[in-house]
Formats: sequence, structure tokens, C-alpha cells
Amino acid sequence: MADPGDSSTGANCLEKLKSYVRTQKGVILAAEISISLIILICYAASLYGGYSAVAICEMIFAMVFFGIFMMELDKQIQVVNWVWSDLFRAGIGAVLYLITSLICVIGGAGDGARIAGGVFGLIAGLLFAYDTYTIFMQIKSTRQHTAASTDDRV
Repeated sequence: MADPGDSSTGANCLEKLKSYVRTQKGVILAAEISISLIILICYAASLYGGYSAVAICEMIFAMVFFGIFMMELDKQIQVVNWVWSDLFRAGIGAVLYLITSLICVIGGAGDGARIAGGVFGLIAGLLFAYDTYTIFMQIKSTRQHTAASTDDRV
């Protein structure tokens, strides 16, 4: 027999999903997952499918961080500094997307899917760069700057 609490747990998870997607960070992560899926489809339809590795990795990392932040596991698991990990994830994703997308756009003559993946990759690179910027500003605003005492008396 099923536990009556199962449906409330599922409803609670759905409510967390709905409320998290309404936040700025939730929208950014959902957009990163969506555009990575679009890029993955474009590269899969291309003659050169090797560029899809960046899209796969970044989509999986974005899904993991989306799940962690949505379920508020970052507050429960204190071993990892989640904000800095997210900063590195977004920064590396921005750099990798920009590099691979420029390679695909420049060398993709005759392969429309590869060029489309490259163009979407450039957009994704800008999205990941914006995510990096917002995370950096969050880190900068949470730092507590205390002024040093200028009093000569001890």
C-alpha cells in the first residue's frame, strides 16, 4: 500500500520547482539547460558531432546545480561552497561555449546544423557569462568590508 505522504512530497517538490523557476537564478539555469539542449540537437544533426561534448557537460552541470538550488541542498550540505562552485561552472561554461562556437561558425561552411549550433553556442556563451557576472556580484555584495581602525590609542 502506498504511503499517503508520497503525494504531498511530490506536490512539495513541484511547488519548489514552480517557486524556484520564478527567481532570477532559476530562470537563468532553466535557460542554460534549454539552450544547451538546443545546441546538443544542432550538433547531433551536424556532420561533426564531436562538439556536442561541451553542450552535454554544461547541460548536466546546469541540471545538477538547478536541482541543488531548487531543493535548497546548498544550505544543508555545507562541505562545498556552492556559490564559488557555481561561479567556476558558469565561467568555464562561458569560455568553452565561446571557443567551440567560434570554431564551429568559422569552419562550418556547408554544414548548416553546425553553424546553427555555433550561433546558439555564442548566445549560450553570453548567457553563461551573464550568469558568471550575477554570481560575482552576489559574492561581492555578501562580503563584509570592515574598515580598519585609525585610532592610535591602544
